[in-house]
Amino acid sequence: ECGAMRNGVLGRVLEASARRGAVVAFDLDSTIIDNRPRQVRIFHEFASRRGAAELFATRAEHWTSWDLCEVMRNAGLEPRRATQLHDEIKSFWWERFFDGGYCRWDEAVLGAPEWVRAVRDAGATLAYVTGRHEPMREGTLASLREHGFPLPDGEDSRVHLLMKPRIKMNDDLWKTEAQGLLRAIGDVVAA
Repeated sequence: ECGAMRNGVLGRVLEASARRGAVVAFDLDSTIIDNRPRQVRIFHEFASRRGAAELFATRAEHWTSWDLCEVMRNAGLEPRRATQLHDEIKSFWWERFFDGGYCRWDEAVLGAPEWVRAVRDAGATLAYVTGRHEPMREGTLASLREHGFPLPDGEDSRVHLLMKPRIKMNDDLWKTEAQGLLRAIGDVVAA
């Protein structure tokens, strides 16, 4: 058990997790899951297939935003070359980033599996709430399993995975819908 978990905000979340009907909601990407390795893989695949060898220089730390031109500039590409590649790589990236098979390159954020298990062990129901769409479910579950996160375990589960029904669904609309789904599960004590 990490002593740091028992102090401050994390300690209050663990305490609240013990309440009857408590739900703790976790986002996946950039919260408990690091999808930057998946993005690196996609860029390297593009580099290999399209003869853009300079993209082999991309590393996880180059993802400081969702702006692919910025990522390429962070990797050392001249702004003009990044702009030149942008439309083609964005299309290539889009087709793969939202493909559940590519989730196998995701990594757990340091300490996240232990923290999520501690919350569940304290008594809370877990709800993973993500903007990933339903066709990514299998790959998402495989990634969660591989990294030791608690998984949904049946109808009476204390672990839920809430995913957008469609990729094109507006994120704000999904968040509103997800709030209703969370209220149906229990009392959200932390997110």
